[in-house]
Amino acid sequence: MNISRQSSKKESVALSSVFASLGLTLIKVIVGVLTGSMGIISEAAHSALDFGAALLTYFAVKVGDKPADKNHPYGHGKIESVSALIETGLLFLTSVFIIYEAIKRLIFHQVEIEVTWYSFVVIMIAILVDFSRSRALKKVADETRSHALEADALHFSSDILSSIVVLCGLVFVLIGVEWADAIAAIGVSLFVGYAGYQLGRRTIDVLIDTAPEGLAGKIVDLSQQVDGVISVENIRVRSVGSYFVVDMTVNVSRKLSLEKVHQITENVEKNIKNFMLEADVTVKTKPVTLSNESMIERVHIIALNNGLEVHDIAYYSQKKKKYLSFDLEVDGKLKNKEAHAIADQLEREIKNELGDDLEITTHIEPFKAEAINGKLVNGLAYLDKEKIILKVAKKMPLMKNVHDIRILKNNNKLFISLHCLFDNLPLEAVHNEASHFEYLIKEQMSNVERVVVHSEPFPLVPKFDRQE
Repeated sequence: MNISRQSSKKESVALSSVFASLGLTLIKVIVGVLTGSMGIISEAAHSALDFGAALLTYFAVKVGDKPADKNHPYGHGKIESVSALIETGLLFLTSVFIIYEAIKRLIFHQVEIEVTWYSFVVIMIAILVDFSRSRALKKVADETRSHALEADALHFSSDILSSIVVLCGLVFVLIGVEWADAIAAIGVSLFVGYAGYQLGRRTIDVLIDTAPEGLAGKIVDLSQQVDGVISVENIRVRSVGSYFVVDMTVNVSRKLSLEKVHQITENVEKNIKNFMLEADVTVKTKPVTLSNESMIERVHIIALNNGLEVHDIAYYSQKKKKYLSFDLEVDGKLKNKEAHAIADQLEREIKNELGDDLEITTHIEPFKAEAINGKLVNGLAYLDKEKIILKVAKKMPLMKNVHDIRILKNNNKLFISLHCLFDNLPLEAVHNEASHFEYLIKEQMSNVERVVVHSEPFPLVPKFDRQE
């Protein structure tokens, strides 16, 4: 439901309850004084309380829907709960007063009670009004999750029961059982007190942030339906006015990229908000180690967590001794001592996770941390070098259709990139062929710094016919 429309609906039904309770109070007071009925007078006091509570409810729903601000980051919704708590206190005070007056009348005083036709009419009208208002308030309260409107609906519902008790008391007085009026008043008070107890318990639960029963479990189930969520922990749910605030942590694989983790959190929030339309959801993630991670994956992850790149990882064990080796890429501008300090730190991190009995050998490789700014080789110089590249390519038994050759020159160093086609071979065979091709190119052109071979499977590039 639209927020402004929701607020308008809440204010409208709250205001109508103010006028309804005011009208009932005036009628009951007049009839109670005229008849001398303690039951009707207690009902008038109850309706007067409802009138004050209705005014308080109207104020609460009007202020409670104000948007969040700097001083109230969760909004103003809990003012409705405060309003409901005040109503609870008023209910108990009214109950105590009516019971006191009724007992005093039973023991010490005899008041002449006049039962008239209009006293019955007033009670019947009150029942009809209370029934219509309680239904209207309960409907909007359920739609908007308004605690203040729920409290008002509870007031009007209790009024129906108390009016029935008073009606029964008048019937008994009519047949000569005059003490029944005071008993009816005590019955009204007991109903009011019970309603106050129910309302107070729920209101206090909201104010002390008691999690709604079963809701946390449902949120966990919805979260675990999202692909990538391993488990859920530290879930907290609180009610603030008409909406819920959910704070939770989901465990995800530490192998996932930041983009994938962000997508998981968005999917979790979407699932929860589809179930709870009015919810403010905060999802935190915690990377965890999975039991099915391979040794190579674990080394890769440890290196990445330290901002490093490793490759050619080899792991084996022999005679109860474990061995690990890998190539570590570091900035080529570093001094040897600085590079070894980085390698030593990485080895310590690996041993912390995989065990101190691991023997590690690290091969440190330099890499260029800056982009290569060069010029494309073209003209006759390009044709000469292209001729050498194609000549070498003919010697490669697996590599076909060399094309899209680009040559970049930087500080008399050549950087070559090209595309070629391979059959659907194992990737290791393709890599070995490309590495051997690079080696042969460097033999032919000594100033070649790097050769990048982009391998493509047949028939990915249809403009070339397959050639042997």
